[in-house]
Amino acid sequence: MIHVLVRHKVMEYSKWKEVFDEHANLRKMAGSKGGRLFRNEKNSNDVAILLEWDDMTRARKFFEAEDLNQVMERAGVLDKPDIFFEVEKVAV
Repeated sequence: MIHVLVRHKVMEYSKWKEVFDEHANLRKMAGSKGGRLFRNEKNSNDVAILLEWDDMTRARKFFEAEDLNQVMERAGVLDKPDIFFEVEKVAV
C-alpha cells in the first residue's frame, strides 16, 4: 500500500467537502483505500488529505486525469494542489 498526500487551498471548506465526498466512489474505483483529512487550525480553508492507494501506477493515473481538474474547480479549489507520492517508508 502506498500513500499520496494532497494539499490545497479551497474557497469554502463546506462546499469543497461536499464535492470531495461526492467523488469518493470514483476514488475507490481508481484504487483508493480511504485516508485522513486535515485542516489548518488557523485557516480552515487550507486542506490536506493523506490517501492510501493500492498501487502507485493507479494513483498516478487518477491524479493525472483531466476530469479531476474539473472536479477540483467545481469544489472551489483555489490553487494548483501540491501532490506528494510516497517514495519510501522510514525507520522509527
